[in-house]
Amino acid sequence: MHDLQALNGTTIAFDLDGTLVDTAPDLVGALNTILAEEGLPPLPFDAVRLMVGRGARALLERGFAAAGQPLDAESAPKLVQRFIAVYLDRIALESAPFPGVVEVLGQLRGAGARLVVCTNKLTKLSIALLDALDLTSAFDAVIGADLSPAAKPDPIHVLTAIKAVGGDPRRAVMVGDSINDALAADRAQVPALLVSFGYTEEPVETLGGDRIIHSFFDVPQACIALLASCPRPNAGL
Repeated sequence: MHDLQALNGTTIAFDLDGTLVDTAPDLVGALNTILAEEGLPPLPFDAVRLMVGRGARALLERGFAAAGQPLDAESAPKLVQRFIAVYLDRIALESAPFPGVVEVLGQLRGAGARLVVCTNKLTKLSIALLDALDLTSAFDAVIGADLSPAAKPDPIHVLTAIKAVGGDPRRAVMVGDSINDALAADRAQVPALLVSFGYTEEPVETLGGDRIIHSFFDVPQACIALLASCPRPNAGL
């Protein structure tokens, strides 16, 4: 077993939805509330679960299309704001960290790693969720899409998150669940560690990650292995 002190001084960036927290129940609940307000039928959970993780506008667009009515471009901004309000009101009603998250984050911090959330979710929603789950203090920073010049899959999002905690891209790992995470990490020249239990419509094996894990408890050892086997040049900002 590797010594976790090998992670001292490294930076580990985490996606939020589908990686750290199972947020689908509340996101689907908020979407169905909006659909009902617009006179549309609710969508079954299993049909919507894999739609989440790409932002509120994308979820509404796909949800409205699945309910049989394309999202009207003119009314979209108002509906996005309404969705955010509904979601914020129930942000952790059913959402919960995936098994192992609390324990592993404590291990990583104890080993001296810098931890940052790198998510396409708005920062205020991310912090509200983390606050509700008592997870905010586990991270050195939370960088939502609004705090980066561009969102994942743009590599600037990953690099901005790493820079926010004083990290070095040459000693960093991106942990996520989707093609956006894999692409952003690859373009930032940072190893991508993908979880198999998140929100991806394509098989996780096809996303191009450097390593796949099936339990969050495997994050520390996987990060050590990636940092040892995937040295990257300094991408910088």
